Amino acid sequence: MGLFSRKTNDTPANPQMAELGREFAIARRHGDRKTMRRIGREYTNTASTDADAASFQQGQNAYDSIPPIKPARNRRKSR
Repeated sequence: MGLFSRKTNDTPANPQMAELGREFAIARRHGDRKTMRRIGREYTNTASTDADAASFQQGQNAYDSIPPIKPARNRRKSR
């Protein structure tokens, strides 16, 4: 790996919680509060250790590190 490599070998302790964290980050980016609440309830019911919390946070960070796509410019001339 190079000096400025973005790749990391960090695998989450609980992949299911990491996926739940990724879904939470997606819902947060899109402003879907209903899904955020559902995932939050599911997280509080299933998370039992600090490793689960770390996996959830790692899933969020993995999605948040991807920059959002900017919409294409509208190049039409208005008449």
